[in-house]
Amino acid sequence: MKQTPRIAALLLAAGRGTRFGGGKLAADLGGKPVAAHAAQALASLPFRHHMAVVSARTPNLPGFERIMLTPADAPLSRSIAAGIGALAKTDCDAVLIALADMPLVPAAHFAQLIGHFDGDRIATQVDGRRMVPAIFARKHFAALASLEGDRGAGGMLRAVPAVNLPAVQALDVDCPDDLALAARHFQQH
Repeated sequence: MKQTPRIAALLLAAGRGTRFGGGKLAADLGGKPVAAHAAQALASLPFRHHMAVVSARTPNLPGFERIMLTPADAPLSRSIAAGIGALAKTDCDAVLIALADMPLVPAAHFAQLIGHFDGDRIATQVDGRRMVPAIFARKHFAALASLEGDRGAGGMLRAVPAVNLPAVQALDVDCPDDLALAARHFQQH
């Protein structure tokens, strides 16, 4: 019988929201902040730890330990490094990295990633492209912590197993038009 790995959830929720005009994670979507949707989906699953890298602008995320990003305008790679630094001190075997500005990813997708995790890496696949949400084993923590610039871990996911996610559920709220699309999706479902 396969042993269940001890996986932590790491929600990247310190985005500056420059293309949105600021404050995108606190913007209302279906009666709650954009970031709360991803947090709620992750909180519904039995992760070993629930951590979020945040800024002073990040709304409350119940059930998540907050890791403050410093400086607040640091690039995405620093958010990943801050989260991995905190998780390296825990007993987790792996981390699921998710983005707070992807509010339509269902808990079922996160559960599928966990169920198909082979102990190394697994990615989300959208229209043939591998991306986060993704799970990385502890042996990849050093590489994750050493990423640079405003790019995430996509380069580490090119040839790994993946779980498909419909493009509409992978919507990344970067601008007001994206928020409007997400709101339409909520109204229809």
